[in-house]
Amino acid sequence: MYPHVPGGSTPPARAGFVVSKAVGGAVQRNRVKRKLRHLVRARLSLLPPGSLVVVRALPDAGNADHAQLALDLDAALQRLLGRDTHGDAEGRVAQ
Repeated sequence: MYPHVPGGSTPPARAGFVVSKAVGGAVQRNRVKRKLRHLVRARLSLLPPGSLVVVRALPDAGNADHAQLALDLDAALQRLLGRDTHGDAEGRVAQ
């Protein structure tokens, strides 16, 4: 038996994605998820350790380019965190 002692280490921030069929077909939904994963990966360090964030793609996300998704994600994170999180067109955020 191995007892588990909570609080030994803080888990990293994590993100999950919800992309419904309203976004488009399977290929389009997966493309949106890949773009969002790439963008969120660059921003996870902005979140407090142990945070769990769910990113829900709205139907217009299927037609949005990478830069527009980045702007929308930054705006959502700014509202969530109450600070500036704007990155460049590649999704990199100044630390």
